[in-house]
Amino acid sequence: MNRRLSPINPFCLTLFAATLTASPLCAAEAEIDFAILAAPLADALLQFSETSGVKVFFSSQLTGNLRGNAVQGRYTPRQALQNLLMGTGLVAKSAGDGTVTLEKLERPVEPQSAVGPTTLPNVTVLGKTMTDPNDPFNSDYRLPNTSAATKTDTPIMELPMSIQVIPKQILKDQQAIRIKDALKNVSGINWATDPMYEGFQLRGFQTDGATTVYRNGLRIRRAVQEVADLERLEVLKGPAAAVYGRIEPGGLINIVTKKPLDTPYYALEQQFGSYDMFRTTADATGPINQDHSLLYRVNLAYQNNDFFVEKMDQERVFFAPSITWKPSYRTEINLNLEYLYDTRTSYTGLPVLGNRPANVPISRYYGFGSDNEKSVFDKFLIGFDWSHQFNDNWKIQHRFHYYKLDYQINNSSFFPGPVSPVNNRTAIRNVTDRPIDITDTVATNIDLTGKFKLLGTEHRVLAGFDYFWEDFEGQGFFGAPAPASLRPVVDIFNPVYGQVPSAASQGFNSFSTLEQYWYGAYFQDQITLFDKLHIMGGGRYDWATRVSGAASTSIEAARSSETEVQNEAFSPRVGLVYQPWPWLSLYGNYVESLGGANSALASNGKPLDAETAQQHEVGFKTEWFDKRLLTTVAFYELTKQNIATPDPVNTRFSVQTGEARSRGIEVDVSGQVTDGLNLIATYAYTDATITQDNSGNLGHKLWNVPANSGSFWAKYAFQDSTLHGLSVGAGAYLVGERQGNNRNNWQMPGYVRVDALFGYSWEIGKSKVTAQLNVNNLLDKTIYETSAFNGYLTQPGAPRNFMGSIRLEF
Repeated sequence: MNRRLSPINPFCLTLFAATLTASPLCAAEAEIDFAILAAPLADALLQFSETSGVKVFFSSQLTGNLRGNAVQGRYTPRQALQNLLMGTGLVAKSAGDGTVTLEKLERPVEPQSAVGPTTLPNVTVLGKTMTDPNDPFNSDYRLPNTSAATKTDTPIMELPMSIQVIPKQILKDQQAIRIKDALKNVSGINWATDPMYEGFQLRGFQTDGATTVYRNGLRIRRAVQEVADLERLEVLKGPAAAVYGRIEPGGLINIVTKKPLDTPYYALEQQFGSYDMFRTTADATGPINQDHSLLYRVNLAYQNNDFFVEKMDQERVFFAPSITWKPSYRTEINLNLEYLYDTRTSYTGLPVLGNRPANVPISRYYGFGSDNEKSVFDKFLIGFDWSHQFNDNWKIQHRFHYYKLDYQINNSSFFPGPVSPVNNRTAIRNVTDRPIDITDTVATNIDLTGKFKLLGTEHRVLAGFDYFWEDFEGQGFFGAPAPASLRPVVDIFNPVYGQVPSAASQGFNSFSTLEQYWYGAYFQDQITLFDKLHIMGGGRYDWATRVSGAASTSIEAARSSETEVQNEAFSPRVGLVYQPWPWLSLYGNYVESLGGANSALASNGKPLDAETAQQHEVGFKTEWFDKRLLTTVAFYELTKQNIATPDPVNTRFSVQTGEARSRGIEVDVSGQVTDGLNLIATYAYTDATITQDNSGNLGHKLWNVPANSGSFWAKYAFQDSTLHGLSVGAGAYLVGERQGNNRNNWQMPGYVRVDALFGYSWEIGKSKVTAQLNVNNLLDKTIYETSAFNGYLTQPGAPRNFMGSIRLEF
């Protein structure tokens, strides 16, 4: 079918044909799944007709340049059409033959006591009208659908697992400039890495940033993400290997980037704050040609700032253009680029003394104080995806990206061991200088999705294949600097700074290589019975290969020492959702997982096999206040096996008898309570314990995992005319005491952080201006966020700080 039919004359009617002889608009009130995005009205009506089977006649002049609203969720055809036309000035009228025509609304429709044969009856819409999640003015805290869990666009209420979505409005309200800042709004996540790139712990299990963070459904290696082009964050709790392959079992973080829009939108924001923070972002999008088949978007960011830690600063440049081509309403092709250059002072943290972080100022810097003591993150990514919808039920989608990372660590000082117990004030200060760390990765997948009915059941099926390849090479210096004047021993209460020699002058002594690749095939079926019971089953088979080497003399020696490990595994996943009422879902799942690769060596000199995991989870979800507020409560037990632990025969090597278990309760609430009041709240109880170990840690708690953590954030936008435009907000973030390492011989104290928001928006013509001030750590509490570097250091959080912004949108 052609995308548009040329009219014979300006008043000719355009027909979007359906084969039904009776219009479901009037003949049935059964709800249907609609997934219509905001689009030119002609295209939106065509999608409506094909989904509902309702014939819609209209004048091409009548629709003109009008746009149809997004309609996403389960609605009757009557409700869906009303939502689609809302605000267009058009009204739908049904005829006796079952067809529907559109006419211009000349005057407000008066309530009718009787329904005539040519006029649609009054409609009471059940549930909130769904707005386009990609709309830049969408202020929702809760989005109803997600694709991260199943790779199919599915209502969250129908998914048999816990998944949380952080939309861009929360990032705006909290002025989050790192994904770390956004993920504090999700239960069961802890930040757990150095400042250079972003890794997290989910449900107690650490990730390395390589197997947990995804971008638009594809794996990102050693991620540092800029949020300027971020549309939303999707967090899937628990093992995701059934559709994503080798991954750490705690969960998956999917970054969804902004796409070109067919409605022009422009935004410019200037942020400024504590520690000489200046950050400028720009966003521009719209159609390139007249029929809106070619769209563009450009996101820019520049940031320059110091830190609360002395001698530290940062500069960042980010550029992300993208183009969308829609040769027909069924076919879409996207091309996007990302370039990020980030340079900052190397930092490792503060020392530990006894069983607590040392009583030193959190602003103290333990590096060498050199101007060349910088780390550089130089990232280039090119992404490509296309999709084609064969008909209303079947769709194919292909994604690809190439990612190159030049990651340099220059003269980073750290403590390789604890503070001396003899004098409780000195520690060894070593240095890492790795000017050559290069990673190339390729990731791609292809998915076929479809919907059909069979013997009274509804099926949503997925079949797919993906491939991932990574090649890494690292060269540098590791250890104590040679000149004695640089004092490898440092007084933690009176550190001495000095110029550290470059690695080149000392000679490299650390060389490493890594090549890994894997591919997998997966399938999934989501079955619906009686509109109340949703059954999900599926799995994936993986073939994974890892080749690695290390040496102290040369990169050639590292390559000659390479060893290879191959793993194959099937990862099943089953789940069940029962909805006794539309507002309540009871769910459960069982998942098995092929985990990350082991870098530890067995006594035969070869790396160990991959880790594995299993999870049992039950919970419930609710929708309150006319579907505006979503609550998820999850109870889970997650066990990870094949963890490396010292070989009892030769402790220089490892065996795979280690095991850890995480049990817990997680609560996530997000959405709108009343007009103007949005909130997001979380709570997690996590019992993460080492259950098998050869190093004396049996029964210990996993490091950096608080037993209790939670958050609460609320924003109120005043609704009355006097204070219209004014917004206020506040939040509190609770993190309990955590172990600094798996030996459990020191602890990081818990804390409560309080944040606040003040904002005011006003319109100037067609433009919107927003002035905003955020105060973080309002009570100026001392915060220790995570431990690092073998548990001998801790990284503090910022004291009270301010972030202001002026944003212009039009």
